[in-house]
This record gives sequence, structure tokens and C-alpha cells, in this order.
Amino acid sequence: MAKVKTSFFCQNCGHQVPKWLGKCPSCGEWNTFVEEVVQKDEPTKGSWKVTTSLKVASKPRAIQEINFEEQPRILTKDAELNRVLGGGIVLGSLILIGGEPGIGKSTLMLQIALMLDNYRVLYVSGEESEQQIKMRAERLENKSANCFILTETQTQNIFKQIETFEPDILIIDSIQTLQSSFVESGAGSVSQVKECSAELMKFAKESGTPVFMIGHITKDGSLAGPKVLEHMVDTVLQFEGDRHLAYRILRTTKNRFGSTSELGIYEMLNSGLREVSNPSEILISQRDEDFSGITIGAMLEGNRPLLIETQSLVSIATYGTPQRSSTGFDAKRLNMLLAVLEKRGGFRLGNQDVFLNIAGGLKVEDPAVDLAVCASIVSSYEDLSIPSTICFAAEVGLGGEIRAVNRIEQRISEAEKLGFKEIWISKFNAKGLDTSNYKIKVRMAGMLEDVFMQILRK
Repeated sequence: MAKVKTSFFCQNCGHQVPKWLGKCPSCGEWNTFVEEVVQKDEPTKGSWKVTTSLKVASKPRAIQEINFEEQPRILTKDAELNRVLGGGIVLGSLILIGGEPGIGKSTLMLQIALMLDNYRVLYVSGEESEQQIKMRAERLENKSANCFILTETQTQNIFKQIETFEPDILIIDSIQTLQSSFVESGAGSVSQVKECSAELMKFAKESGTPVFMIGHITKDGSLAGPKVLEHMVDTVLQFEGDRHLAYRILRTTKNRFGSTSELGIYEMLNSGLREVSNPSEILISQRDEDFSGITIGAMLEGNRPLLIETQSLVSIATYGTPQRSSTGFDAKRLNMLLAVLEKRGGFRLGNQDVFLNIAGGLKVEDPAVDLAVCASIVSSYEDLSIPSTICFAAEVGLGGEIRAVNRIEQRISEAEKLGFKEIWISKFNAKGLDTSNYKIKVRMAGMLEDVFMQILRK
């Protein structure tokens, strides 16, 4: 029997050292090293039995001599997932999906498994019993006779069942609960996560079976486990959203088979996750009359144009220091825009409480909503409403100038599709833009005062 050895691993980045250190030399974090057993049975380390194996050329080849074939993909009934993955599930791919507890990761994966009627799906759970998974499946609208459940945490036992069952798609819930007999540390440790992921990756590549792995996240929102886990997998998906709100965003942070700019939007219902094919109609509230402080901004979330509602409330500060509060928008950028409005626009906001909210629970990072935010604040300050048929798509600079934004044609087309009659953009976006192709009226301006004079102070 081989001698048992121990080593110290950083729980943040996976760096290995022979003795304990206070500060990790790789990532710089303090007090993250934990002692773990690392001695393994080397002849069988990471092994699993398959009927076929890939043969890789052992000598270099000129890139012109390599034959390229489009990767075959499995199309699901979930159009949002297909978009995020770049057009479907690639055979032999290893996909990691992470998110906060209770956000809906297991629900999404079980829903996908039930949608794939023509494929044998093996759903391996190390967190829930068969009865718990059955209860969740009863709530979902989709039913499938080809979805099979296995409650197991030992990878060697899982691979024995895989050899007999031969699934078309494998789902692991979750990677932190799996444990390999080749590593003596506990489940969820750095060495266990690395070993189990390596075994699943080898299985996916040799058998051509797509593997989905659900992963936990840390308190700061990053994926739990060593950073090498994200490097090993082909695709990393992040499931985001507020558990108290209905909408969820499936975002790609790494994709070897497609773009990382795509995202999918879902709505959490009692019957599971519903695809939101046109999120702009949902993010914009339906109202019978116009109110002050409400504007519409055209933003881009990945490659998808969205029109969002910006709500502001400006009132006199009665308790000393004025409050500056924002939900879904960067607070520092809000303070910058308020300074621009006071310095360049002449609006006395220094003694005013300002509250800003992005409707729908979205977090906005696109600077193209700057003009919509400024218009919303001024509308509330002057107590004058902006017509609901007007939207904005421009960045605001420190000099009060309206700056151009990228992909303005997509933003204009989305606004036109939703029935808006007028959109304000920067005059610097006019180069190469043919406004005669649009039914919506495209208004251009160079400074903030040009917009406010024509909208609020007619």
C-alpha cells in the first residue's frame, strides 16, 4: 500500500504547497490553505472504462492539412439555452453552470432533461433523494420517459451505471458532492473537485457524451473550488437573478464553441422556468398615463438589445445630508451624472434626495442608459412627465456632451419594433446611419441642454 501523504491547498485558487502558509503566493489571499490527503493509487488514477477511445495524431501537422468539420449539436426545446450555448449542445462538451442557492439551477437542468424526449438523459444527484426530484418534476409541464434519476456520490459507482445505461446526456448535481475513491479527502475539497472533474472530462471527451455539471458559488459570487475547474471545462454558465424577483438571467462567461456575449432570460413560475423571448415588453410597465421621473433606455445585454424602464424620485432633503440611492445602477456613476447635471445643466440637485431604480431587477452596466437616467432625474426634479413614446440611447460625458454608443442600429430597430415613435441618440452616431430606413423618428443632439430644451421645456 502506498504511503499516505498530505499537502496544503489554497481554497481560493487551488495552489499547492508542502507546508502551511498564511498568504497564498498565487492569488494573494490570506488564511486560505487547508491540509488535504493527496496520495492516490497512481495506476488507476482518473481512470474509467469505456468501449471506445479517441485516437490523437502523435506527430505535428500543418494547419492547412487539418480537415475541419462543424461540431454536431443537440438542439433542445429551450431556445434561450440554445442561444447561450452558441446554437445547441456540442457532443462531448463539459458544461459548468453556477449560481446562488435557490436561484433555480436544479430546476433548469431537470427541465432540460425532461424536454429531451429523443435522448436518454441520466440525472445524477448527490444532494436530493429520488422522491424530492420527483416532486419537482411533477411541477414542471414537460414529461419524458427517457429521463432517469440516479442518487449517488461515488464517481466509480456512477461510471459503472453509465457503462450499463449508456446515456446520451449526463447531468451532475452537483460537482461539490461527488467523491472519488482515488482521493482520500472529503467531498467538496480542492483535490476532490479537481479529480472528479478530470474523470468527467475524460469521460465526455472519450465517449462523446455531453456532461452538465452544477457548481456551487462562494459568498463573493465566484464559482466554488479551484480556478482550474473553470479552465478545464468547455463552457461556464452563470445563472443570475434576485430570488425575490421573478426573472433570471443565464449568462456565458466562457464558451469554446460560441460567443460569450449571449444571454438567456427566464421567468420563474410555479410550473418551472419560462423562456422570455421578448424581455423588453415585460421590463417596460404598462401604464395608462405618463408620470414624471420615468424614462425608457435602449441598452445591450450581450448581443441582445433591451429596452428598460428607468425610474427616479427627486425630493428636497429634510434630514441634512442628501441621500443618493440606486438599485440596479452603479452608485458612483449616478453621483457623476448628478454632478454633470448640476455643473453643466444648471439643475440645483445638491440639496435634493435622489432615488434611482431600474425596473425589473436588472443590473445595468451599459453606458448607453446615461441619457435615460439624466432625463429621468430631470423629469422628476421639474415634475414634468416625458411621453412614453420616447426612448433614449446615448452616453453622457463629463462636459455634458452626448457621446456615441456602439451598435446603434440594433437599439433603434428594437425601439421601432416595440412601437416607440421617437428615439434620442448622439449626433456623433449619425455617420453612416441612414435614418430613412426606420419608421421611428431619430432625434440627434450634441449636448444635454439640447435634449431638455426640446422635451421638458417646450
